[in-house]
Amino acid sequence: MPRPLWSGAISFGLVTIPVKLMSATEDRSVRFHQVHTEDLGRVRVRRYCEAEDREVSGAEIGKGYEVSKDTLVAITDEELEQMPLPTAKAIEIVAFVPAASIDPVRLTGDSYLVQYDGQVAAKPYVLIARALARNTKVAIAKLAWHGRERLVLLRVRDGALIAHVLKWDDEVRDPSELAPKETKVTDSEIDEALQLVAPAKKTAKKTAAAKKPARRQRGA
Repeated sequence: MPRPLWSGAISFGLVTIPVKLMSATEDRSVRFHQVHTEDLGRVRVRRYCEAEDREVSGAEIGKGYEVSKDTLVAITDEELEQMPLPTAKAIEIVAFVPAASIDPVRLTGDSYLVQYDGQVAAKPYVLIARALARNTKVAIAKLAWHGRERLVLLRVRDGALIAHVLKWDDEVRDPSELAPKETKVTDSEIDEALQLVAPAKKTAKKTAAAKKPARRQRGA
C-alpha cells in the first residue's frame, strides 16, 4: 500500500472515525527527459531571482501572494498551517446526496483511498460504508489540506471509502451559453437519434463484459 498523505478523522454528528488518506491512483505514463538534439546533453531548468539576477537554490524559494501589481506579501508554510480552518484535522461531512446528483465536471481527478486508523475505527467505518452503499448515496464533506479548505466526495468501492476532490460552485463554468440557440428538432428526429444510441449501449456492455477476468473452475 502507498504511504499515508494525510491523517485525521471523518466527523459527522457525534461520530468520529480516525482515518488516513493515501493516493488511489499511480502514474504509469512514459516519461522523457529534455535533451539538446545535437549532443543529447540533458537540458536543465534553472531558477533565477529577478531582483538579484542570480540563480537561487530550493532553500531560498518561498511563497508570495500578489496583493497588487508588483506588490507581493511573503507567506510561509507555518502561517498556512496555522490558519484557523475548522476542518484542519477532520473530514467534516456536511450532507448525504444521491450519487447521480453529482455533476462529473466537478471532479478534479484527485482521488484518495480512505483507510481506517486503528481497530476501534473499524466498526464505525464499516457502518458508514455499508449505509452509503445500501442507500446508493455519497457523502459531501469539507477537508483542509495544504492551507486551503477543499470539498470532497466520499463514496464506497469494494467495501472501502474513496475520497474524490470536487470543484467549488464558483470554479465550475456555466455551459448554457455554448448550447445552440433556437434550434428546432422534431419528435421523429429524436426517435432516430435514440436508435443510434441504443446499439452504442449494447456495444459498451459487451466491451465491459469482455474485460472481466474469467473465473477458474474448481476441481472436484
